[in-house]
Amino acid sequence: MAIAGPGGVDAAIASGLDLDGTPIPAAMVELYQEVMELESQRARSGVKKSMRNRVVKTGSKHLDQASLDARLQAAGWEGLKPKEIAFYYS
Repeated sequence: MAIAGPGGVDAAIASGLDLDGTPIPAAMVELYQEVMELESQRARSGVKKSMRNRVVKTGSKHLDQASLDARLQAAGWEGLKPKEIAFYYS
């Protein structure tokens, strides 16, 4: 199964199949769905904060630390925090 984009993983989970075509164990799918349902009910503190969190989490996979830090600041957000650097770049 070929996936791309943010919805690709959701589509794979919904199909119950991993990328290599093997079934995802039902207990894993059930726990994932339960946790995502709980997350969908959590109050949010602001869209811009959530956007920044997503940019840091995903951006750290694609951009080096200096580039992501500079891009965050250029966009108007604060740069990478020490705890983010330690978590994503160490």
